[in-house]
Amino acid sequence: MTTISAILELTLLDRFLEGGALFMSLILICLLMSIFFTVKSILKIKTDKEVSKKILKHISDSGTLGLALGVMGAFLGLISAFDVLEASGAAEPAIIAGGLKVALLSPLFGLLTFSVSKLAILILRIIQK
Repeated sequence: MTTISAILELTLLDRFLEGGALFMSLILICLLMSIFFTVKSILKIKTDKEVSKKILKHISDSGTLGLALGVMGAFLGLISAFDVLEASGAAEPAIIAGGLKVALLSPLFGLLTFSVSKLAILILRIIQK
């Protein structure tokens, strides 16, 4: 079982680094902010419902920012891939597939961040009622 978890962790770290350290790190910060605000809202839900409702906006904003950063990372990744294609002069399928794979990693992680934040908002709204 530890071998499987080690392989999974290595694969996730490799994918994270493949997606571009800058954008993937920024998206990770957005994900962590969403989680932080979710926990903060859960802790405030019993004592101050108004503050808890205001925190929902922060959760939504951090999730949306993560998605936007992912899309921007994808466009920059595609531009970089096309630059490599232009410089090499040969449109080999392996080069195109590799560039597309790398370009799609950041929006995928941004979409995960967005989904986590929206799921947290949904759960918190149900708890608040």
